Amino acid sequence: MTKNSTLTSPALLLLLFITTLNCLAQEKCIENPIIKGYYADPTVIKDNGVYYIYATIDPWGSKELGVLETKDFKTFVSRHINWPTKKACTSPTSGDAMVWAPSVRKFRDKFYMYVAIGSEIWVGVSDRPLGPWKNAKADNSPLVSKTDFPKVHNIDADCFIDDNGDAYLYWGSGFNWVNGHCMAVKLKKDMVTFDGIPQEITPPHYFEAPHMVKRNGLYYLMYSYGKAIDDTYQVRYSTGKTPFGPWTEGPNDPILSTTPDSTTQGPGHHTVFKEQGQYYILYHRIHPQKEQYVLRELCLDSLNFDKKGDILKIKPSGVGLFKK
Repeated sequence: MTKNSTLTSPALLLLLFITTLNCLAQEKCIENPIIKGYYADPTVIKDNGVYYIYATIDPWGSKELGVLETKDFKTFVSRHINWPTKKACTSPTSGDAMVWAPSVRKFRDKFYMYVAIGSEIWVGVSDRPLGPWKNAKADNSPLVSKTDFPKVHNIDADCFIDDNGDAYLYWGSGFNWVNGHCMAVKLKKDMVTFDGIPQEITPPHYFEAPHMVKRNGLYYLMYSYGKAIDDTYQVRYSTGKTPFGPWTEGPNDPILSTTPDSTTQGPGHHTVFKEQGQYYILYHRIHPQKEQYVLRELCLDSLNFDKKGDILKIKPSGVGLFKK
């Protein structure tokens, strides 16, 4: 045995040991991005122990949605649903935008989807997460047309169901990356008809992608701010005592933003869900690339609160496996 090999053997053993530990750690973690492929603007719903993620297909939408099925956020199956499509959801007032940014909720044993196509909000209904889906409006028209509320870019709808069963719809963005507007309205029990006139409730530093969370009687209106095409995109929130505000900006804003090493770049347009008492945030970040268009990927992290109820800043790192 040579002198060099004597010195190298312990080093090799140490390297193998570290590699083994890393592999074991990875097996116990959900790492970011959670899946290969380019998706954005996710929503998620759990039904019979299975999670269904619905998302925009990048770059900048497709003729349909991306749908991913998983039980553990480690193994995914890609699914196809019949609705919405660009062809089925085009009205006389529709713009050119493709299928974007869904929100899916279960209410009274039916599933409802609010989704943006052609800069309009459409609503669908189904008995099952994978369909068949159909337009929930008998006349096959959009719920909010492109010409409604001219100062508002009518995209990024999110449905929130309160503890008492009351449902609310939030939506809205701006144009040319400025002047974001957030609209809100209560829904009647058919989940389609507005119970009142939509009103603007825009919180501080808002651009788009509203998402409502309620915790301990307090309403957390979460949203994205900045440009979705660069590292200024970020997640912020404000709190209020009613679903319509008024709003107080979160003291730790932004709670999720581009990291100093740019591993996480331009994170935003998220959804929040709870599993075994822990809150999680599912969002997209920009995939590093040199194309002229932006590609995004899905990420998952823990969402935590301090003793005062303020949302803590998120350190993007992935999460541990969900307990079965």
